[in-house]
Amino acid sequence: MTMSTLDLQHIAERVNTALADLRPFLEADGGDITLEEVTPGGVVRVRLHGACTTCAMSGMTMKAGVEEAIKRVAPEVKAVEAVNQPVKQTAAGVVA
Repeated sequence: MTMSTLDLQHIAERVNTALADLRPFLEADGGDITLEEVTPGGVVRVRLHGACTTCAMSGMTMKAGVEEAIKRVAPEVKAVEAVNQPVKQTAAGVVA
């Protein structure tokens, strides 16, 4: 199911509120986060800034912090992705 433009705008407003609540914690470590887009399929895409782009803990921050906070205010969100999060290589292949 895809969402209407109005639905996407309402989700974006709620996501930005959640990101604003997280921002002080990220800024304390030299990082930041901004909303890039909410897709009609319910995927939220964010961009990491500063220290967050190279932090070894950014994957955990995305899953346990950012995704949880966003889904709490917008449960209709299907997934949260960082558009500039490094992709890790393993012996078995690529792990996102």
